[in-house]
Amino acid sequence: MSAAVPMLPACISPELQHAISCEVRNGLFCEGQKTLSPWLFYDEDGSALFERITELPEYYPTRTERALFERYGAAIIAAAAGKQRLSVLELGAGTATKTGILLEDVVRRQGSVRYIPVDVSPTALDEARISLERRLPGVHVHPMVRNYVLDPLERPMVEGRLLALYIGSSIGNFSPEEARSILRNLASILRPGDALLLGTDMIKDEETLLAAYNDAAGVTAEFNRNVLRRLNRELGADFDLTAFRHIATWNAHESRIEMHLQALRRQAIHFPSLGTIECEAGETLHTENSYKFTRQSLRDLFADTGFRAEKQWRDDQDWFSVTLARLLPD
Repeated sequence: MSAAVPMLPACISPELQHAISCEVRNGLFCEGQKTLSPWLFYDEDGSALFERITELPEYYPTRTERALFERYGAAIIAAAAGKQRLSVLELGAGTATKTGILLEDVVRRQGSVRYIPVDVSPTALDEARISLERRLPGVHVHPMVRNYVLDPLERPMVEGRLLALYIGSSIGNFSPEEARSILRNLASILRPGDALLLGTDMIKDEETLLAAYNDAAGVTAEFNRNVLRRLNRELGADFDLTAFRHIATWNAHESRIEMHLQALRRQAIHFPSLGTIECEAGETLHTENSYKFTRQSLRDLFADTGFRAEKQWRDDQDWFSVTLARLLPD
């Protein structure tokens, strides 16, 4: 059998390749637990896989939050806008499937809306723009390709108030320190009267939590392993995807689901520009956390980042929460 031909790095921007290399250097070329940042999931393939996850029967967060928007969307928009015109900015927008419900309420209220989706995936943003502008002619989409975790935000030129959406419990993918940094970064571009709508997944029974990240169809496992495929393609690494298995566990002490990729055998992985790492059989790469919240931990998050919760909407099972918050007065 002939030796495998190393994959050449994909043609991506120097800035993105540098950011990925830094994440790999800091997370994999280290002592102790190897880690990868969750933003690495969201290349074109990863974004498409996540859209499939949101449609799985086990994955309750998306359908529960969507139901809240369908039930309370008009009230959410009215509270955010007051008597002023509203524009909408969204962090980690993806294809903006659920967001369309809220945008429809804005259009119904004021005729049209400027919508600024922010995401690392230009493909997902293009899909969102085409879909929304076709379905809702009053929505004017102005995509912003940006890594909101690493890059500073800029306030768009808008009339009236700005509603910043950070939904889907995306905030839960980051450590408490990182989550606070993201919200402080967002607060820096908001002005008095603007609002934040934050979607958060609440703590519930362990069986329900674990099922959402261990679906029977194996889509989450494919999504998890796709991060290795991305490193092979964009950094020229030589991960064998079949040599890693997906694991999701509940860490009750930290109030989070943890996703890992566990090496099934001892192996060495080579990065042409960085060097070689070794993984022992049974060793894991920690790829994602999904923190779950309580009412108190939400209050603490807002207080620590300069916001005050104004209104909150929850489903009947208290599984998911969307909170409208504004900046605390100086």
